[in-house]
Amino acid sequence: MKVLVIGGGAREHALCRSLSLDPDVTALHCAPGNAGIAEVAELHAVDALDGAAVAALATRLGAELVVVGPEAPLVAGVADAVRHVGIPCFGPSEEAAELEGSKAFAKDVMAAAGVPTARSYVCTEPEEVDEALDAFGTPYVVKDDGLAAGKGVVVTADIEAARAHANACDRVVIEEYLDGPEVSLFAITDGTTVVPLQPAQDFKRALDGDEGPNTGGMGAYSPLPWADPRLVDEVMDTVLQPTVDELRRRGTPFSGLLYAGLAITSRGVRVIEFNARFGDPETQVVLARLKTPLAGLLLAAAQGTLDLFPPLRWSDDAAVTVVVASHNYPGTPRTGDPIEGLADVAAQDAPAAYVLHAGTKRDGDAVVSAGGRVLSVTATGAGLAEARERAYAAVDRIRLDGSQHRTDIAAKAATESP
Repeated sequence: MKVLVIGGGAREHALCRSLSLDPDVTALHCAPGNAGIAEVAELHAVDALDGAAVAALATRLGAELVVVGPEAPLVAGVADAVRHVGIPCFGPSEEAAELEGSKAFAKDVMAAAGVPTARSYVCTEPEEVDEALDAFGTPYVVKDDGLAAGKGVVVTADIEAARAHANACDRVVIEEYLDGPEVSLFAITDGTTVVPLQPAQDFKRALDGDEGPNTGGMGAYSPLPWADPRLVDEVMDTVLQPTVDELRRRGTPFSGLLYAGLAITSRGVRVIEFNARFGDPETQVVLARLKTPLAGLLLAAAQGTLDLFPPLRWSDDAAVTVVVASHNYPGTPRTGDPIEGLADVAAQDAPAAYVLHAGTKRDGDAVVSAGGRVLSVTATGAGLAEARERAYAAVDRIRLDGSQHRTDIAAKAATESP
């Protein structure tokens, strides 16, 4: 199978790494990719938001499966364009991707499907914003209705900060605060059959102890030793399957990766948000534990044959990912700094630990930073403590001037893990 992956972050590097290890994949391409992906796939320049250009590239390469990584191309209808030229594509249609593209649309689908979520108001005027903030009280949860690269949500006790964020958005969803730990659960679906992956937990705040501003994610781990063993079955029954069924009922079937961001509250599981693609950095740890070859699974979803696919196989190992971010992230990041130590990790830590590239590019013989989140250092081990130790040992070998990373990824869970 010839596979083309669209995107250029650590999520796409994780996908390409897994696909490169799949014996059924005879040729692997990525557009636009990054410096790390270039080691496992052939890179191509393309505007990832241009469906016609992506479809033309896939046709020229003879791709038999296209995997769209990021949310923006999905919301722009790139998967539709690829399917239009007769190539199977893993990723939802433009209409179905509105589940991530519009928080208000997602709330409407959840209400119709009976999916448990936070009470909310959709606001477009300052007066509506003030009424909603007053109705829910502190802490205030304010979400940009549209895509915001993981940074459109503000949770704050400061009403002025909440009001300022809300009024900076064209349309905003204000909702009640959900207590309890958060969990990410991915599911592969062909629009009818839903196959859950293993749950993970990510760390959104920039600094240790969940302090600092929200980010796209600073690390993740899997499995979750503290979670109820029945969690996946419960989420399948109350969230994932009802949502897929509702979208099919509406005539906009969702095929691809359905990501449920969940809060395990004192009143039960509640959906915080849906995403229409693999999450970053949770993908890095989930795929590190998946033993089933990836290409056939994604192709079955793209072709509507997921009901015939054998049960997934998982490693008993734990996995931890630590994100190395550039100076000033999540503000405007400094880029162009050389990254050193990558060869040391490959020589001394592999295969238990490895580096997935996010914001990187080649500059002559050097690899330099090219974004806010630069690397995802991922490791596996017999338990979370071992995986965590290996991940941080690898992080310590990497040198990037001004870089930052959290030192507490999976620390609490590792003490609860055997």
